[in-house]
Amino acid sequence: MIIPSRAIPPLFVVLWATGFIGARYAMPWAEPFTFLAARFVIAAMLLALLLIAMRARPTGRRGALHAMIAGALMHGVYLGGVFWAIHGGMPAGISALIVGLQPLITAVMAGLFLGEKILPRHWAGLATGFAGVVIVLWPKLGALGGGVTAATLAASIVAVIGMSAGTIWQKRFGAASDLVGGTLWQYLGGALLMTLASFALETRTVTINGELIFAMAWLVLVLSIGAIFLLMAMIREGEISKVASLFYLVPAVTAVIAWLLFGEALSLVQIAGMAVATIGVALATARPRRA
Repeated sequence: MIIPSRAIPPLFVVLWATGFIGARYAMPWAEPFTFLAARFVIAAMLLALLLIAMRARPTGRRGALHAMIAGALMHGVYLGGVFWAIHGGMPAGISALIVGLQPLITAVMAGLFLGEKILPRHWAGLATGFAGVVIVLWPKLGALGGGVTAATLAASIVAVIGMSAGTIWQKRFGAASDLVGGTLWQYLGGALLMTLASFALETRTVTINGELIFAMAWLVLVLSIGAIFLLMAMIREGEISKVASLFYLVPAVTAVIAWLLFGEALSLVQIAGMAVATIGVALATARPRRA
């Protein structure tokens, strides 16, 4: 099935937002690095079967190496840092707020390493989008709790830098590689990093039950396959700063999903924040009119 190009950004935002819901189901039953290592291995196996069915050409050594580096950053460092911080007690709202810095960091790095020009209205859009994220998450920022430590804060900051660096690396060195083959090597890079972290820092204890199986299936099929393919397609075709601005909408969509599934409160302030974030994304992704 061919997805219209206009439908890719909103579909990506919705799918990416469900990742936080899947993590909510999974984290009580498995340690973060162990869970992510298994998730990436399963995703890589599914992509390998898809490549065999497609009879696709294998990815070259250079392309595979760049894809593994991008995957270690985008999947391993980013998800590993977020999952570890939340597992360590970091409130999801605080973690999401720190991750909300990702579009701004990515825009700066895109200017430095890719030479992308960011116009004043795009900077205004990025700033407006971040303000919208703050408004959406504001009701959840009251109770910091004991989970906000130097370690969990550092993990969240490293995570957002890893995601930004990974998207830059993918755009610069991996944009020309095959989508399926490149994604396969990305997950192998992420799996290698998470496996090393699991053996170094965790007991690898897992409680297998319905919630864990559901979370694994959802995160592998919907996030690791569906959403990542959409992200790679957008990185290949668009400017990094504009693609990254879509992440501003994720907390808002996550709040709506949590309201529908778990009955979490959704205030007028949060709804207003969603509108502000949407305006920010519109400004950041605006294209100049042609004469």
